[in-house]
Amino acid sequence: MKFLDLPLDKRIIQAIDELGYTTPTPIQIQAIPPALEGRDILGTAQTGTGKTCAFAVPILHRLENNVQISIHNAQLKGKSNKRPLRALILTPTRELAIQIDESFEKYGRFMPLKTGLVMGGVSAVNQIKSMTGGVDILTATPGRFIDLVWQGHIDPTTVEIFVLDEADRMLDMGFLPDVKRVVEFLPKVRQTLFFSATMPPEVKKLTDTLLINPVRVAVAPVSATADRIEQWVMMTDKVNKIELLAWALKQIPPRSSTLVFTRTKHGADKLCRKLTLAGIRCRAIHGDKSQGARQDALDCFKQGKVGVLVATDIAARGIDIDGIAYVFNFELPNEPETYVHRIGRTGRAGREGVAVSLCDIDETKYLADIEKLIGKKVPVEQNHPYTMKNFEPTKKEAKKARPPRRRK
Repeated sequence: MKFLDLPLDKRIIQAIDELGYTTPTPIQIQAIPPALEGRDILGTAQTGTGKTCAFAVPILHRLENNVQISIHNAQLKGKSNKRPLRALILTPTRELAIQIDESFEKYGRFMPLKTGLVMGGVSAVNQIKSMTGGVDILTATPGRFIDLVWQGHIDPTTVEIFVLDEADRMLDMGFLPDVKRVVEFLPKVRQTLFFSATMPPEVKKLTDTLLINPVRVAVAPVSATADRIEQWVMMTDKVNKIELLAWALKQIPPRSSTLVFTRTKHGADKLCRKLTLAGIRCRAIHGDKSQGARQDALDCFKQGKVGVLVATDIAARGIDIDGIAYVFNFELPNEPETYVHRIGRTGRAGREGVAVSLCDIDETKYLADIEKLIGKKVPVEQNHPYTMKNFEPTKKEAKKARPPRRRK
């Protein structure tokens, strides 16, 4: 199937074509047709599968072609002349909110629909000003959206389409009470599209209250890691981790975009300082930094001003940065699903990628959990100068050992 085969507005097809997209991903093939029909969607998909396009494209088509015009007109009775809010996308992190808003702008560039973005961490003044006259499509984080509703800057009663993205991440970040509060603001008659990488009990319970006879879309379970991602683990002692990481980063080709994950915010800042002293240009991003600092770090990384971005798991889900060649786990996550989301930042859109994990003796239990989840052993790389003193690889592992490949 091609995008041209889908019953989409020609202006959307033109925008997609100019972006170089021709063939929809599996989740897009499964989700776009029923979404165009107005069906509720319950989607579970591995990160990097094209989820944003799967809901953005049908929303743009439906709003521009007035598919829900009868509901829309009924809701407008007694309202002001202000452009009504017709689609709301709720997402857990600021970075993901920015990315989704940018996607709507790209896919809808030839349409007169107006988009908006509200999120915490920055002043609300400019966000309120940008909504003067109203917006058709609003991407928001929960807290700021609720604040602006209470202040009277947003009228949620005209929403026709509601998207809840990264629902399990909402749960992890403690946002479920806010999500339920947002839902209380919305009209009962609406289309709801619900996406989550995993479906823990609390999230499953939420789907039962939000969705009506949904179409279920499931693509690549969370245990799956992209086939194009080459995975390695380097065993080392904890005291040598920073030196090993600096050594490994210097072995890869210059100008390779590399994402390095740590567990803690303090650890990210400390690691960034140490790498800088080792002559490696890098920036750090985590939840304690202001939104301006976080966005500046992302922009520098995207523009190639720095080759290494050190991040906590705030960047593990949903952030789509083109061309990340390497992902390093400086510290293995204590939840194996997080490993899958982290390494999913590379090997996107059919490209190849490399994921390297640094593991000390205390983290071997995390490595075992990861291998159990993904259903295979991660090859051990012993060909480096900081090997773990108390670790002896098997003959099979030693035979396979080799440094990270230099990518062309």
